[in-house]
Amino acid sequence: MITVDTEREYDLDLGLDYEAVARQVCQAVLDHVDCPYECQAELLLTDDSAIRQINRETREIDRATDVLSFPMVFYHAPGDFSGIEEEQPECFSPESGCLCLGDMVISLDKVREQAEAYGHSVLREYAFLLVHSMLHLCGYDHMEESQQKEMEEQQRRILDTLGITRE
Repeated sequence: MITVDTEREYDLDLGLDYEAVARQVCQAVLDHVDCPYECQAELLLTDDSAIRQINRETREIDRATDVLSFPMVFYHAPGDFSGIEEEQPECFSPESGCLCLGDMVISLDKVREQAEAYGHSVLREYAFLLVHSMLHLCGYDHMEESQQKEMEEQQRRILDTLGITRE
């Protein structure tokens, strides 16, 4: 599900079909990690001001960031979905039966700014942030150098599969 924060007056139109791109990218991540479940995740698209407030309230970091991820599932290893039904049945929606992965927040201000800074399209930046966040929701992290390299490799592979490159 895509939620766009429209309470503020700002330009969210980057010329993308946000929902269609999000569905395609999120499904590519789930396919890549061989997720055996139908899943759901919430996505909030917002601006720097709102993401800064969320970052401050949830992480006590008072600055805007490009993406925030709030996983709901605990994994024994990144992308390891074994045992989740037995160990974490509360992570499944009683209505849909879907595995609830968590929430993502993306600043469209940062999408625009970083696409320009890195010299690639807003589509590529938006897709990259979605992949990055979905990998977090699937248990990947980048706190240590080895984790960072693994996550970067997974991101590259997924974006390559989608044909969304920096060029």
